Amino acid sequence: MTLLGVNIDHVATVRNARGGREPDPVAAAAIAELNGADQITVHLREDRRHITDRDLRVLRETVRTRLNLEMAISPEIVKIALDVHPDRVTLVPERRAEITTEGGLDCRKFSLKLAPLIKRFKEADIGVSLFLDPDLKQLDRAEKLGADMVEIHTGAYANARTDKARITELERIDAAAIKLEELGIRVMAGHGLDYWNISPLLKQVLVEEVNIGHAIVSRAVFVGLGQAVREMKDLVTGKPGVDLNEAPF
Repeated sequence: MTLLGVNIDHVATVRNARGGREPDPVAAAAIAELNGADQITVHLREDRRHITDRDLRVLRETVRTRLNLEMAISPEIVKIALDVHPDRVTLVPERRAEITTEGGLDCRKFSLKLAPLIKRFKEADIGVSLFLDPDLKQLDRAEKLGADMVEIHTGAYANARTDKARITELERIDAAAIKLEELGIRVMAGHGLDYWNISPLLKQVLVEEVNIGHAIVSRAVFVGLGQAVREMKDLVTGKPGVDLNEAPF
């Protein structure tokens, strides 16, 4: 059964828009867990545009499932990660100008930096996932680097505008997932997944876990965070009869 990781970054985005204390991403994590989240995911960016250092430290003390820290391979964030000790780190590319993560990490280009870093995290008993495009050459390098997991970047699938393009991207993701299984690397997926595109993905691709944030937080504005998480959990686990028309979107 596919597991659901809930990314709560954009709860912090709303909080930071007014510079206050609400809504609290720590409270959001608790609500998400109570309503079926199998993991809490946060991205501590170098510019701290949403999640802050304090958020991360309090979440480490309060999350009851697993804490997945998305992070760039910068020395400052590496030091924080080793100190806070999340259950997993997901290494991602990061550009200051981007609105959200725009693509997968180039683990071929950054092999010399990644190899000792992955070793360091594994020695600290922190699981390591790489956020990669469904590119078979990248996956081969991930195996050589010793990654435990790969989160396949599903952005091109989520942004596809035609059925033909969606089918093409699903086939790429499926091929990547099969390749990872052959390499003995656990398969995750994420980016741009929502209430409408998650089921077609999971019907075709065998994925251990998906990480979803923006869609859940957006729906929570209309139906509440607990219901938004429950609805996504039902879709991810294949529960029939999910009604997405209870509130406007």
